[in-house]
Amino acid sequence: MNKTNALLADIEAAIRTHAGNAFTIDRTRPMPGEAAGKTVVSSGTQERFFVKFAHLDAADRFEAEADGLQALRTSTRFRVPTTIDCGSSGTHAWLILEHLRIGPVSTVEHGKLAAEALVELHANQGAEFGWHRDNYIGDTPQENGKTGNWSRFFALQRLKPQFERAAANGYGTELTKLGARIIDRVPAMFLDYRARPCLVHGDLWHGNIAITDDGRPALYDPAAHYGDHEVDLAMTELFGGLPESFYATYRAIAPLAEGHHERKTLYNLYHMLNHLNLFGRSYLGQVKRMTEQLSKMLA
Repeated sequence: MNKTNALLADIEAAIRTHAGNAFTIDRTRPMPGEAAGKTVVSSGTQERFFVKFAHLDAADRFEAEADGLQALRTSTRFRVPTTIDCGSSGTHAWLILEHLRIGPVSTVEHGKLAAEALVELHANQGAEFGWHRDNYIGDTPQENGKTGNWSRFFALQRLKPQFERAAANGYGTELTKLGARIIDRVPAMFLDYRARPCLVHGDLWHGNIAITDDGRPALYDPAAHYGDHEVDLAMTELFGGLPESFYATYRAIAPLAEGHHERKTLYNLYHMLNHLNLFGRSYLGQVKRMTEQLSKMLA
C-alpha cells in the first residue's frame, strides 16, 4: 500500500470511528484553487467530509484550528462545521470536518445576515485579551499570551514577531526601523479608544466567511482569540471585501468609534506582513506603504 492509500485508509477509519457508521471513501475531490492538502472525500453521492492533511508537523496547527472552531460554535447565528476528528498516523496529521455546501457572501441580504451574526459573535467577551493557547494565522505561529492591555498585546504579540520574521527573511533595514518605531508608538493610537476583549475570528477575509445553501452565514479557518472587534472588520476589507450592506448593517447595530480608519491600517498591516513572510516579495511594496503611512500618523 503506497503512502496516499495508507493515509486515505487512516482517514476512512477515523471517519468510521467518530461518525459511527460504515463510511467508505470511494471518491476524493481536491478543492478548486486550493493547494495540496485539502480535499473532499465522499461515499456514494450523499456522505461527504472536508479533510485537511499535511506532514505530522502540522498536528498542532490542526489542533489549534479545531479549538478555534469550537469557540466559534458559541455563536447561534453562524454555521460552523463540526469537527469529526483531529488526528495523526505515521508521517501525516489530519483535520476532518463536516462538509458544508456554501457560496460567497454576495448579495445585500447575505451581507446583512453576515453582519448580524458577526455582531453577535463579538458580543462574547472575555476578561483579558489573548487566548488560552497559542495558535496560527495561516501557517504562521501566533502568540496569545493574556493581558489586559490591548495596545501592548497587538504591538508585541502581533506586529513585533512579524517584523522580526521579515528581517530574518531579508526584507531590509528600512522596514525594520519603521517597524520598531510603529511598535513603540502603537499605544498613542489608543489614547481615546478603549478596546474590549471580544471573541474574534482573527483571519476574517472574505474567503473564510460564506453563506450555506440554506441561507445561513458560515465561518471556518479561524485564528480565534479575544481582541478588538475591529480586527475582524478591518480584515474583511482586504482582498476584495464584502457587500456594502455588511458594513452598513454592522455599523448600524454597533457603531464604530472615531479613529477606526487609522486602526484599520494598523490591524491590516499585521496580515500584510504575514503574507510577505509566507508568500514573498510581491507584498513588500504594500507593506512599505502601510508602514510609512502609520509612521507618519504616529510622528
